[in-house]
Amino acid sequence: MFFDQVRIYVKAGDGGNGAVAFRREKYIPYGGPSGGDGGKGGDVVLVATHHLNTLYGFARKREFEAANGISGRNKNRHGAGGADLEIQVPPGTLVMDDKTGEILADLTEHDQRAVIAKGGRGGRGNARFASPTNQTPRIAENGDPGEARWLRLELKLLADVGVVGKPNAGKSTLLSVVTAATPEIGPYPFTTLQPNLGVVALSLDETFVMADLPGLIEGASEGKGLGLDFLRHIERTRLVIHLLDGASLDPLEDFETINAELAAFGHGLESKPQIVVINKLDVPGVRDILPELRAHFAAKGYTMPLLAISAMTREGTTELMRKVYQTLQTAPLPELQQYVPVMRPLTFEDASFTVERLSNNVWEVRGGKIERAVQRTQLGWDDALLRLHGYLERQGVLDALRKAGVQEGDTVRIGEYELEWRTRDE
Repeated sequence: MFFDQVRIYVKAGDGGNGAVAFRREKYIPYGGPSGGDGGKGGDVVLVATHHLNTLYGFARKREFEAANGISGRNKNRHGAGGADLEIQVPPGTLVMDDKTGEILADLTEHDQRAVIAKGGRGGRGNARFASPTNQTPRIAENGDPGEARWLRLELKLLADVGVVGKPNAGKSTLLSVVTAATPEIGPYPFTTLQPNLGVVALSLDETFVMADLPGLIEGASEGKGLGLDFLRHIERTRLVIHLLDGASLDPLEDFETINAELAAFGHGLESKPQIVVINKLDVPGVRDILPELRAHFAAKGYTMPLLAISAMTREGTTELMRKVYQTLQTAPLPELQQYVPVMRPLTFEDASFTVERLSNNVWEVRGGKIERAVQRTQLGWDDALLRLHGYLERQGVLDALRKAGVQEGDTVRIGEYELEWRTRDE
């Protein structure tokens, strides 16, 4: 089965928590803090490999999580970082954020890599918070959560040549006789239900990759037939072989219909170099109408080559492949997307925040930097709570809550945490 579009969920590893610990050694009173830092969470990395040619590997598994960082320990022992998670995809995979549609990476070469979700930073242990005025800090930080997002992967085949035409024009037969590919072949339309790739080898040094695409019909660019699902695979080809059924009632009309669909789809398909080929010379009468067809093409102003072959008997196929190879030497390379740095879901540097009353006694504070400060605080330690209180006071959060009307005993939500509003005793 050919998979060329899929949604997957990726979650980078969370950072390990910092530790609160103190030295306890004989003859060393008040040994001081010795809590180590937590390790960084593992990244999620997409890696292109030529060992794959579809996204079928995601048919059953679509959720991926990297390893978390290890928490710090006593004696200033830092936690180990979580292992990165590498996910293999075929070359030609376009990676997009499923929510925003932004392109995050375009993996077009073997072993090309893209960090698509960044692991969380490890929290600091209490050894980091020692100072002349606080020599026994009971403060440590939680690790940052790893980035998580839904991705949309879209495969666009990386073939040099794409073969297009109406159903039953002989595209699969042509691919089968000039390459080692074995596409399904039948005497009925839409035999080909998925793209097929093959390597044409004229010699050891003269090779190119050719793709046979499912047949196109009028309205393919609007979703009719199978064309809409597979037209994207022509985007990265350098040359198009436009195969016409010589036994058709009107090959010229077929040619114009397919070209209209390529233009309607957009993405520059209509401007790609074309070699037009009349197939089925083995069918009686087709050879006789060649002069008339060439005259009609010339009268319409078409200047591209018009060749004739029989894919069934292989007549003219070697000459066609030679012509294709020669044309490829001067055909422009496809324009590929450049790698775009991954977008971060929260802007921690932004200190702005909002205060909203959700009900009579429930308030919510939103803001990337404020939420991160609460998330990193280990709320079970009094020293850590005092430090957080001072930070929220300096940022103006507490004053904003007071002005909004917060009362004793109200619940204040910040991120995933709920805090109770208490007035300190005078």
